[in-house]
Amino acid sequence: MLRGIRTASSNWLGKVVMGLVVAFLVVSFAIWGIGDIFRGFGLSKVATIGNVEISIEQFRQVYNDRLQQLGRQVGRPVTADQARALGLDRQVLGQMLAEAALDERARLMGLGVTDAQVAQQITDEEAFRGPTGQFSRSRFEQVLREAGYTESRFVNEQRRLTIRRQLANTVNGELSVPKAIMEAANRFQNEQRAIDYVVLDRGQAGDVAAPTPEELAKYFDDHKIEFRAPEYRKVDLLVLSPEELGKWKPIEDADVRRVYEDNRARYVTPEGRHVRQIVFPNEDEAKAAAERIAKGTAFGAIAAERNLKEQDIDLGTVPKSGIIDRAIADAAFALRTNEVSAPVKGRFGTALVQTLSIEPEKVRPFEDVAATIRSDIAKDRGKDEMHNVRDKVEDERAAGSTLGEVAKKLNLALRTVEMDRSGRAPDGAQVRLPPGSQGLPAAFSTDVGVEADPVQFGDGGMLYFEVVGVTPSRERNLDEVKQQVEQRWRDERIASRLKAQAAEMLDKLKAGGTLQELAAAKGLKVESATALTRIQPTEAIPASVLSAVFSTAKDAAGSAEGNPQQQAVFRVTNVTVPSFDLQSPETKRIAETVRRSIADAMLAEYLARLERDIGASINQSALNQATGAVSAQ
Repeated sequence: MLRGIRTASSNWLGKVVMGLVVAFLVVSFAIWGIGDIFRGFGLSKVATIGNVEISIEQFRQVYNDRLQQLGRQVGRPVTADQARALGLDRQVLGQMLAEAALDERARLMGLGVTDAQVAQQITDEEAFRGPTGQFSRSRFEQVLREAGYTESRFVNEQRRLTIRRQLANTVNGELSVPKAIMEAANRFQNEQRAIDYVVLDRGQAGDVAAPTPEELAKYFDDHKIEFRAPEYRKVDLLVLSPEELGKWKPIEDADVRRVYEDNRARYVTPEGRHVRQIVFPNEDEAKAAAERIAKGTAFGAIAAERNLKEQDIDLGTVPKSGIIDRAIADAAFALRTNEVSAPVKGRFGTALVQTLSIEPEKVRPFEDVAATIRSDIAKDRGKDEMHNVRDKVEDERAAGSTLGEVAKKLNLALRTVEMDRSGRAPDGAQVRLPPGSQGLPAAFSTDVGVEADPVQFGDGGMLYFEVVGVTPSRERNLDEVKQQVEQRWRDERIASRLKAQAAEMLDKLKAGGTLQELAAAKGLKVESATALTRIQPTEAIPASVLSAVFSTAKDAAGSAEGNPQQQAVFRVTNVTVPSFDLQSPETKRIAETVRRSIADAMLAEYLARLERDIGASINQSALNQATGAVSAQ
């Protein structure tokens, strides 16, 4: 795999593109490339490098953590198939192997870091600082506890991380980016182009007659694998969560009302006032200004005479607690609308205060918040019950009970679903699973009746599951998918016609024809697009068309498949080369991105050397087992 990365990034432009437009899912040195040797050597180990072994349990924990992080980033669960398509399994294993390789090299070199250095790094960490801005022991312990770390484990990991960084910095620590590369990267990212174009869509393809039975049968035979039914698994699900346990416990209306009254301040928006103030250096000046205002001088005019702008005197609409100076707050909240106070001795000088408007206190009615309060009560009660119920479930499972038997005995809700690896039911609908369970790939790495480890999700939730049935993947017959096959056949015919028409137009353009003439002959309108960049596709100009536009010389013509069932034919009318300023923030950002890309490439070469020196092996079967993939994958 490392050889594949070398090939993909074999020139500087590839590195620049990767650095500029790809959001990496792993840390800078978490690359795939430590070992292209796949062989089975015991299902308990995913990989070895030197004397270091990575077990299935170690890999699965890191992989599931990364899968959940990715799901939170994109705002929805990521299925096992999607994760494999992204190469997440290989990226995670690459990171673990890279870390193990650096650890092994450090061990062989006898490298270390003192306790004092580790302690200094920990005490310097901003996350561990208390209200005073200094290191807080209680804050340190709280953060570790919330992250599931013991102090010794955290300290040891910080020690290893420090040594890894030292090794990495000796390889790529101080790099300068050549000006030529920065200029090329700047042009790649910021060059703009303008085009005239026409879009050929389904309307230009004409009528497509229905396929004959023979044509349809042949198409289906040639594409049979695309219509194959996936493997489905029938799974019993038992969800334990504070919300799930709490909702089954009756909550009296009186309890809800009591919580509302006890926490009434939570449902009250306090009175707010739009306040302005002018602070004077002494009481005499404040009194003189107050006398002028009383005789008709505007409050704002007094401020203008003192060279104060509106933002200097306007405190906005604030509650009384939002005004730091208690004397000013008392004065402002004693005034009527548009009234100006007498001079007030505040913390920062003598002031005049004006109230421009008053927003009365607002109380959310009990009826508006009762449902939320009831849910909160249920969740709190569920938390109290969670540990007790979980222990009972574990005891029953240890005694050999099936999940269905456990649910029945403990009066818990059991749900049975049928789904494929992507988490979809046979009808194509997405199976509803708890947030964070990521499509439940683990259900495809176990067997019927085998007790599997529960999946953690949310705020302390546990998803217990048990496979109760398997429907193997199979070839569908034509009658089952006839409608989909015919639609796919028709779509391909339309795409083929549009591609042929686009090629014909392109030949005529290259022979001297104009886009306007060719468009008129087809009853099409010529559109224009300006300020196009490589990395900002639009609805009208998708990425595939952009790629073709930036591969075409000025005044030349090209074509590309655009949105589904569309072909775009275009002519490049203008190319704008961006200016280049070494001191601009944009250039500095590009330089840093390119520097990181080059640094990563250098570290990849170093890790490849470690592979050869130390030796690495990967157990593909164990990797598939850990991620829920079939052996064939």
